[in-house]
Parts: sequence; C-alpha cells; structure tokens
Amino acid sequence: MQQIYDMIIIGGGPAGYTAALYAARAGLTVAVLERMSVGGQMALTGVIDNYPGFEEGVDGFTLGMKMQQGAERFGAETIYSEVTAVNFKAPVKQLVTTDGTLRTKTVVIATGADPKVLGIDGESEWTGRGVHYCAHCDGRFYKDKTVIVVGGGDSAASDALYLSRLCKKVYVVHRRDTLRATKIYHEPLMSAGNVEFLWNSRLTEIVSDGGKLTGAKLENIPSGSLSAVTCDGIFVSIGRRPVTEFLDGALDTAGGYIIADESTRTSIPGVFAAGDVRTKELRQVVTAVADGAQAVHFAQEYLATQDK
Repeated sequence: MQQIYDMIIIGGGPAGYTAALYAARAGLTVAVLERMSVGGQMALTGVIDNYPGFEEGVDGFTLGMKMQQGAERFGAETIYSEVTAVNFKAPVKQLVTTDGTLRTKTVVIATGADPKVLGIDGESEWTGRGVHYCAHCDGRFYKDKTVIVVGGGDSAASDALYLSRLCKKVYVVHRRDTLRATKIYHEPLMSAGNVEFLWNSRLTEIVSDGGKLTGAKLENIPSGSLSAVTCDGIFVSIGRRPVTEFLDGALDTAGGYIIADESTRTSIPGVFAAGDVRTKELRQVVTAVADGAQAVHFAQEYLATQDK
C-alpha cells in the first residue's frame, strides 16, 4: 500500500525545513516537496546579516542547505517534485504532484511569495548584483550610496524610508503623481532631505558598464520623454505574488495569501500555512522559521485528536 505520511510540507524554504526538523525530531514521518532547489527566496540573497547565530552573516544558499541537512539528519525526506493539485476533503489529504499522488495526515504549505518583477532589460542579469527585492535584506550594501526604489505602495514607502537612513540619496520612481502608501509614510518621506520623487515615471532599462550596475533609463509616462538616473543599486518594491495557484480555491485566501493567524491554522483542519505564503505583517527568515515550529506544534495537537 502507498505510504501515508504524518506530514508533508510543500516548499523547501526556511519555514518548510524548520517544520521538517521539528516534525522529524518529534518522530513523525515527514517529507518536504520542493519544485526547484532548497532555500526558496532566501537562496537568492547573497548575504543574510539579520539571522541570529552568524556573526559574519551567511549567504542564503548555504543557510538553506544547512536547514535541509539539519532536517534530514532526523529522518526528514526531500522529494523534488511540484504540487499541481490538492484534495483536502478527507482526513487523509491527497497531493497531486508531477511525479504522482502522495497521501498525508497533515499538510504544511510553505510555498512563499515571489517578488513581482519589472520585466525590463537587464533586470534578471543584475538580480542580486545591483537589483534587489528586499531593502531590509540588502540595504546595508548601499550605505552612503545612491539607490532607486521602484513603487508607490506601503512596501515601497517603507523601503524608501529605511534606505533613507542608510543611503546618501534615494530616488523613488512611481508611475503615478502621488503615493498609494498609507498616509503615515508621507510626511517622513517628504521631509527626508535625501529622498527625491520621480513622479509619473517608469524604469525601462538597467544601465551598466559591464562590470557593475551604474543606473537606469526612465520614461516620463505622460510625455514619453526619456532620461537617465545614475545610481549604485535598484530596489524593486511593487508587491509580491504568493505561490498558491495550485490550491485552486481549496483554502480561504486574501489577495492570494492563505488566511492563517500566528497558529498557522488554515480554514481546513490539518492544513497549516507557514512563512511568506500566509497573511502576516512581517515576512523575514526569522518569522518564517517561527511559523515552521508553530505549524508542527499545532499539527501534533491535531494528530492527537485524530488518533483518539
């Protein structure tokens, strides 16, 4: 008969492998399903300085590998496959993957959220080497330098305000003529002497000298006129896309994010959401790790009720 796991975790990032570690150490049979490579978005970060225990920082790929090895040390299994559909209606949940169907008593969804990209020339080439999607992760590399922040919502405003305390100059490029961000951000940004707004504009191309990023080309949307801005780095902050399409309405969501509180419980008993994929205020490696531990705690409570 096909194995029925105690827990299957979808996603091999920090939330996923923390859940795997806690579950395996607790004696549960557990598998992590990862569609590409371990670490998730964390693996794309050159140096992580804000994760405790690494006094010199650690690159995201290495940290992801260490998390995987720690979980597998206690018996967690890694399966490289993509989940394409789910069935959560029965006590034993079914996950349809590109390599067949798996069965499990509990599920932890830790698929994360991908940053939205601009889709312009040079963006993918310079990602991680001048183009970034997390100011709190990579902002420290631009102390006393000039950066561009793209976006006009809360995340862009927060990033611009954070970077204004580090950088010599911050350009905020927004497609409209006013911020969409919550009013609380407006006054601090407007009064910051090193923040300049480039309204009604969009980036069209990344500029480099071959060895490093040197700036960007901009288009003024109403007039169509082109200009160039010199900078050392670009922070794209136009939102994120939670990886939840495969659920096809199986769970309650808000804006694509799985509705779950700090307990990580979702609208379906026995199914939990951990890390960036769930509704939450702060999306960082440390909060993802905390979610992974929480998910296993409440999954064990759920399993105990099912065994009675």
